[in-house]
Amino acid sequence: MSDLQTQIDWIARLVRHDTTSRNSNLNLIEDVESYLTENGISATRVPNEDGSKANLYFSVGPKVAGGVVLSGHTDVVPVDGQPWDTDPWDVVEKDDKLYGRGTADMKSFSAIGLSLLPEMLAANLKRPIHFALSYDEEVGLLGAPAMIREIRDLLPTPAAVIVGEPSDMQVVDGHKGIAVFRTEITGHEAHSSQPHRGASAIMAAGRLIAKLTAMVEQRKSAAPGDSPFMPPYTTISVGVIEGGTAANILARRCTFTWDVRCIPRDDVGAVRAEFDAETRTVLAEMQAIAPDCMITTHMLADGPPLMPQGENAAAELAHKLTGSNVRSSVSYAAEAGQFQEAGFPTVICGPGSIDQAHQPNEFIKLSQVAEGTRFMRKLIRYLSS
Repeated sequence: MSDLQTQIDWIARLVRHDTTSRNSNLNLIEDVESYLTENGISATRVPNEDGSKANLYFSVGPKVAGGVVLSGHTDVVPVDGQPWDTDPWDVVEKDDKLYGRGTADMKSFSAIGLSLLPEMLAANLKRPIHFALSYDEEVGLLGAPAMIREIRDLLPTPAAVIVGEPSDMQVVDGHKGIAVFRTEITGHEAHSSQPHRGASAIMAAGRLIAKLTAMVEQRKSAAPGDSPFMPPYTTISVGVIEGGTAANILARRCTFTWDVRCIPRDDVGAVRAEFDAETRTVLAEMQAIAPDCMITTHMLADGPPLMPQGENAAAELAHKLTGSNVRSSVSYAAEAGQFQEAGFPTVICGPGSIDQAHQPNEFIKLSQVAEGTRFMRKLIRYLSS
């Protein structure tokens, strides 16, 4: 049996639960709770409004300040339409890699921690390890804030938070913020041969999307030379668009969803204001033809960036555990910014590569599992001293 077999088994155990964000994650939560009960550990759920999903947090070790939070999200992105060579919900080991949805992003980090629970219990920890498992990270960082508030208000103050997003076990102290919007357009139907008698919601959406594209190009050309991100500017992307009835009908409805990934020095409010100005222009032209036209934009999510800081206890601890003195920034958004906003020193450091995240045939290298396991064991020894 491989020295990593316990970790591999736990990765497979978590991946086996289809926790695509549109689904409930309670199957995984209940599985973890049963394991904790077997080991004499109590956990706290923080459910969503209808109880169909839940965060879970629990502590190992004494109820004292100065512990470390290990944070990971339980949800994964869909596999729909992706050309997988294997069953995405059944981990397959091949060529020193583990294939399966969530192996990289980011069930392996939590699985490694859970696999080492017996070692944590046997280690006589002087300061606790707190696990924080969230829901709906992939759809806008929606689940974690309620749990973060409870950790802040109810637990002895942790000294650091380590968010195990895939970073190749490198120390990351900065990430972009994210805001997600849905724009809904109501046009006025007419025969497509008489466009002067109607207002196409899809054509209006095209103009607004073109505006977003121009806004990206403007920011690209003005990208700060010292930006640590790649790409080094605020990005805007349209991910979903829906609308229309038939090719020969001016569309009455069109909806598109878009996100903004802001570098820390940018303001998402300024992006929204520029977009809203274009919206008013487009809507005025539509209403000149048909007063019943309407355009509304709703913010669905607003996640803060992780701001690099000179003094960061979490980064310093991660340096000690990894042996690296290098810090970097990443372009994806994560719950790290939410922990930092709540007042916790926070860093990202986890196994796997973001290059494999969200891809068909997602995988994590066994060498990364091994490195993540070494990291976690060093943390146990550190908190036991």
